[in-house]
Amino acid sequence: MKRRSMFLGNAVLMSVVSIVIRGIAVSFNAYIHRKTGAEAMGLFTLVMSVYGFAVTVALSCVNLAAVRLTSERCAALEDCGADRASWRFAMRKVVGASCRYSLIFGGAAGVLLFLTAEPAARFLLKDLRTVRSLRVLAVSLPAISLSSALSGYFTGLRKVSKNAVITVSEQFMKILVTSTALAMILPGNVESACLAVVGGSAIAEAWSLVMNVIFWLTDSRSPAGNGKRFGKCSVRLSAGLRDAAGIALPSAVGAYARQGLTTLEHLAIPAGLKKSGLTPEKALAVYGTLQGIAFPLVMFPYAVIGSFTALLIPETAEKKERGDHAALVRLTRQVYRYSALFSIGACGIFVNFAEELGTMVYGSADAARYTFLLGLLVPFMYLDTAVDALLKGMGEQVYTMKVNIADAASGLVLVCLLTPKLGICGYLLTIWICELGNLRASIGRLGKLTGEGIRSAVRFCLVPGMICGILTAVRQIFLRCMPPFCAVLIFAALYILCVYIFCTAENGKEKTGEISPVTAG
Repeated sequence: MKRRSMFLGNAVLMSVVSIVIRGIAVSFNAYIHRKTGAEAMGLFTLVMSVYGFAVTVALSCVNLAAVRLTSERCAALEDCGADRASWRFAMRKVVGASCRYSLIFGGAAGVLLFLTAEPAARFLLKDLRTVRSLRVLAVSLPAISLSSALSGYFTGLRKVSKNAVITVSEQFMKILVTSTALAMILPGNVESACLAVVGGSAIAEAWSLVMNVIFWLTDSRSPAGNGKRFGKCSVRLSAGLRDAAGIALPSAVGAYARQGLTTLEHLAIPAGLKKSGLTPEKALAVYGTLQGIAFPLVMFPYAVIGSFTALLIPETAEKKERGDHAALVRLTRQVYRYSALFSIGACGIFVNFAEELGTMVYGSADAARYTFLLGLLVPFMYLDTAVDALLKGMGEQVYTMKVNIADAASGLVLVCLLTPKLGICGYLLTIWICELGNLRASIGRLGKLTGEGIRSAVRFCLVPGMICGILTAVRQIFLRCMPPFCAVLIFAALYILCVYIFCTAENGKEKTGEISPVTAG
């Protein structure tokens, strides 16, 4: 019960922080869009596509290694009754191994991006205005990698309050620096506007590293003590670079391939849009509207469910370490159930209020159309992330690597084939095809491991889907003439009320024995 309360408490804290941060981020994106224009937003998004690959190399899944090493060592030491000094010694080894790993990859990625910034701008982005932005971002890569390692350590300990404080302070630092820089730039200077945005991000990453180091140095579990033997159980306290690499590299290789293919895909989108008949400026503007505006808006509610999925890896790793299969099955059902309840509600809001949200937040009719089409995909996107977290916690990172590579490769092929013919609709169709294929493969694997596959996932979607359908009819009949903000709040409140009534009734039936716990999930 104590462990469950800790999990829920941490998840709620992370959810609140994520909602605040994403709300600020969406508002800030709207501010940047109004300040710089769609073309600058498109140029920034294009820069971030190359930078995204560099970040992937810099991180090389060090966060996963830190989380799993920490949580697995905690489980073993708790089972054997380790003393405080030995516990501290083990954690120091985990952090040392994770940080050495992160320095190797973060430093190499930073040097590589800095040296290849001009060729990347010339031949990949085909826009020399991005050279300075890429070089500024290159300097931030070692800091990002080290911060990720320390963040994974705190997540493994369930000390998410530290990560929350760091995330909030980093976001405010980014806003402060970027806003100040944008205020000093003349309107229409697209290159300088892009540089201001990436410069703010780089300084915020450096600040995040400083905060992580301070929290690590002042942490109550700071390094001390020696390894010991406890009764009949001998626990290996040390952790080296090989341990971190053994966990991270299989996922990292897949991440390299996927992000590399994704980068090529994003570079191919503006090129395909140009072939479809758009001017270079219009192609950048359309691309920026979809990737820089509609996607962040659709992913805003993910702040809640994403907080829970971030904690699934250490929870799953501990249950796997102890061989508790029944607990893994229960956890899988809970993930299906709550992912469906939340994501289908979010989908209902995006589908019913896409026009109002796009216009209200960004003042863009294009953003409204993209929000509607992506909103329908929300339940699949959210569930896919949660399922991937479960698989990684079970040590299935090699499988997820293969699925993600296949997903990215098919995405690149489809973009090259569909975008020149169908324009931006071809890219949206690509997103749908790839997301559904990825989710099908991931749930299939999880079903083999736990016995809870596609049928279980679909079963948990039926009731929230029916509730959402009924509320859609209510929206069309009664909420049509209301102010958009009020209509969204009423729709969300009614959905939450219906879900609460359903869950209460279901739990009551389970307690009285009318339905089995398996059916109830």
